[in-house]
Amino acid sequence: MYESDAGLLAPGRAGSPAEATTGDSAFLQAMLDAEAALTRAQSACGLAPAEAGRAVTETADAGRFDVRDLALRARSGGNPVIPLVVDLMAAVPEDARPYVHRGATSQDILDTAAMLVASRTLATVLDDLERAAGEVARHAATHRDTQMAGRTLTQHAVPTTFGLKAAGWRALILDARDRLTAVRASLPAQLGGAAGTLAAFSAFSAPAASPTAQEDTEEQEEVDLLALVAAYARELGLAEPLLPWHTLRTPIADLAGALAFTAGALGKMAADVLTLSRTEIGEVEEEEGGDSSALPHKSNPVHATLIAAAARRAPGLAATLYGSLAAEDERPAGAWHAEWEPLRDLLRLVGGAARDGAALAAGLRVVPYAMRENLQLTDGLIVSERLAAVFADRIGRARAREVLAAAAERAHSETTDLADVLFDVLREEPELAGLDLAELTDPTRYTGSAGPLTDRALERR
Repeated sequence: MYESDAGLLAPGRAGSPAEATTGDSAFLQAMLDAEAALTRAQSACGLAPAEAGRAVTETADAGRFDVRDLALRARSGGNPVIPLVVDLMAAVPEDARPYVHRGATSQDILDTAAMLVASRTLATVLDDLERAAGEVARHAATHRDTQMAGRTLTQHAVPTTFGLKAAGWRALILDARDRLTAVRASLPAQLGGAAGTLAAFSAFSAPAASPTAQEDTEEQEEVDLLALVAAYARELGLAEPLLPWHTLRTPIADLAGALAFTAGALGKMAADVLTLSRTEIGEVEEEEGGDSSALPHKSNPVHATLIAAAARRAPGLAATLYGSLAAEDERPAGAWHAEWEPLRDLLRLVGGAARDGAALAAGLRVVPYAMRENLQLTDGLIVSERLAAVFADRIGRARAREVLAAAAERAHSETTDLADVLFDVLREEPELAGLDLAELTDPTRYTGSAGPLTDRALERR
């Protein structure tokens, strides 16, 4: 028995706004919206009666059509527009039927529908990104001076602040917002006819063949048809395309790139949360973690986990869409068809990740005392960079590195504090006399410009 995809294996997008805006019914409605807009545009340009535009628009309701039946019948022609046009023509009044899909090709409608679905989905994604950025900004401001261990290649490096880390998350989220905003504004309608020449629209609008028909200038035809493209785009609220883009897939590639970037930007925050929320680190935690089926004590970082999953899948989906750029002829076989499912999956993944990103940021609990304790794990070694700079000024860089390497090895092997070892070093190196080791080995006093950098990042709106 046929069942629709309820998202059982896709918790990342289940219940998200993006799930609703990318479902089969949403795509069907977008195709119907494209068909209705085309008839209205032809009416506006004097190429169809106004009554036809109204009739098609009134009939273009996805609830009146059988999605599953259309899907099955799409196999015969390779796309769902073909059976949809048949059903739409049967559903409108008889006098409006000649104006349904007149002059268009299937790809005009499906590409336009994809842009409508993308635009509607991106509106919800952008809302969630704004919420996520706002919550992360709150953490950055609150913890501007909360010291923690900076980690490179999984190991303690130098001290940093949680405020700076959160400011970095926000910067990426805002970068994603800006990219998606620009892409959304540029999403174009598609109108070209069978091979991108708009010829059929000219044929339908021309008077019956006569000796005087040849007197119509090509320039006048071009102006009229370009006006039709502009009117079509206006009806849809999409950008007017410079050219039909049946095999010029810049809009899809740009959309894919921006979506994949967004998944990665959110994935960076998720990766950090997953690391910092480990039991043995415990510097952050999700307030409403997920349950475990086997371990009652666990509270899993479920939002971060779902975002991380999306970030891993998104590049592969974007790669498929980029691969479709190499499309042959004026309309391709296979390259266009290969885009439909990856594009929808990518929109859903990013929509779900943005929803989870906002929830993760809003419910993130920061644990400053754990950060302070972890700063001390290396017994002062985390400030070796600072000591190297101070020592080098007195005994030269090579000798400073040699002294500190030996001191670090001894502190590590004897499990003692670096400052204690350095007291002995200072007795053996008169040039280092008078240094305040307590201050120099205090990790909370070596966060550089983390505070001002955080402030500057938060100035961005």
